[in-house]
Amino acid sequence: MLSGASIEELVFSVDSGLGSRARIGLIILKSDQTAEHEFAALLRGDGVALYHARIPNAMEVTPETLRAMERDLPVAAGLLPPSFDFDVIGYCCTSGATIIGEDRVDEIIRRIHPGAKTTNPLTACKAALTALGTRRFALVTPYAPSVTVEMQRNLAGAGFQTGAVASFNQSDDFTVARISSRSILDAILAVGQCDTCDAVFVSCTSLRVLPVIAEAEMQLGKPVISSNQATAWHLMRLAGISGGADGAGWLFQY
Repeated sequence: MLSGASIEELVFSVDSGLGSRARIGLIILKSDQTAEHEFAALLRGDGVALYHARIPNAMEVTPETLRAMERDLPVAAGLLPPSFDFDVIGYCCTSGATIIGEDRVDEIIRRIHPGAKTTNPLTACKAALTALGTRRFALVTPYAPSVTVEMQRNLAGAGFQTGAVASFNQSDDFTVARISSRSILDAILAVGQCDTCDAVFVSCTSLRVLPVIAEAEMQLGKPVISSNQATAWHLMRLAGISGGADGAGWLFQY
């Protein structure tokens, strides 16, 4: 019979753990196939620790299903342990933040993490457009019109003018994640050529935009913003971290 008496007790020291520069939390949709992959590329760096929690959501994206996430947001935020002392937390759903409301999302997260700053892709988009010095942009979404129109209305209310709008018109989030990056690049180039826009915003964390941002900017001569890219940028800046990943777009110059 084994006895604990033969186990040598080891001496150890403790330090502050991972995240000496920043501890970043992400609340990601259960159905999202893209966000974690792109955030891992965008937020890598010495001293930056990244933690994820998943929130339940319906695969069908409608104003009603997006609004229902408000109920589960406190639980999802609580899955990011408050004892980790997060510097900043991002709720990673552009359409969800549109329908639930950016202030309401912030309120729910900060009720559990009062010391953390928060953002979401819609808030980050506004911050990014402001940093880039433009109020006119082209909007690309994967959503049905009912969601796209609400996003347009929100951005217009904040003083941002959509010079062109295009959508893949998909309400199935599984399908959205399978839209090819080539198709996304073609969409950016098509809408971004308008004279009434100085930038392009591609909305939705499920869309695989990151691989084509540099190419799109080179061809258009305009900045291209995506939900994941803008959120990663805003998370970094809120945490006091400058710079950014190579090839992630003009935005990271700011």
